[in-house]
Amino acid sequence: MANSTYIPPKVWEWNQSSGGKFSNINRPVSGATHEKTLPIGKHPLQLYSLGTPNGQKVTILLEELLELGIKEAEYDAWLINIGDGDQFGSGFVDINPNSKIPALVDRSGSEPIRIFESGSILTYLAEKFSAFLPTSQPERAETFSWLFWQMGSAPFVGGGFGHFYAYAAEKYEYPINRYAMETKRQLDVLNQRLANNQYIAGEKYTIADIAIWPWYGGLVKGWQYGAAEFLSVHEYEHVIRWADEIYARPAVKRGRRVNRIQGDPAEQLRERHDESDFL
Repeated sequence: MANSTYIPPKVWEWNQSSGGKFSNINRPVSGATHEKTLPIGKHPLQLYSLGTPNGQKVTILLEELLELGIKEAEYDAWLINIGDGDQFGSGFVDINPNSKIPALVDRSGSEPIRIFESGSILTYLAEKFSAFLPTSQPERAETFSWLFWQMGSAPFVGGGFGHFYAYAAEKYEYPINRYAMETKRQLDVLNQRLANNQYIAGEKYTIADIAIWPWYGGLVKGWQYGAAEFLSVHEYEHVIRWADEIYARPAVKRGRRVNRIQGDPAEQLRERHDESDFL
């Protein structure tokens, strides 16, 4: 049962004090709050991000491309601390008007190209470097279906379950139950898929795995929200097998470290500008 009864007013009004832990950065309008020019490093690919699951998708893919020997995938990864409101700086808003990480600028051509939304960045890089995205059907369609599944499903995990279970100022039974049920349903979708497939899109490792792993692999590995026991993640044996197999990849271990500012300090690399930064 809810702790109290809330009756919505006829017209909603913003009350910044009601935002809880994120009240200093959440607001109902878009656009820049301050002037801040983004730094530009030495590589054509400039990433502005944070080591959240959405940020990890891109750094994992970039590290996988480098692991293949694709030197053109070298990149600078600059920290955007969303807790400090860096995403509302004018330079970042110029490359992502939605003020969400990650955002990428490709300066390899005559004109800079901005790419925002993690799924869009994964697709752009996979097509640019012809890697981790099948070119033939039905594998290509399957990869995109699961990529977009992740983009549409993960907000229920992060903004839904994660928010109400771990971050909300008060605990309410109804939203926690609602989003725990949906998170477990999604884990079951993956578990059934992975029971008969090595990877998400079939027998090849693709950007679908790279997109899904930081969210759902992180859940079953016990890295997110302190919720592994609550969600009984041990039930999803095929997801666990898949998560462990992907985590064994050196590029995944490196990519997961980039732009991280929480957790084990030994696993944090606030910025990445060269492969030697991992040493």
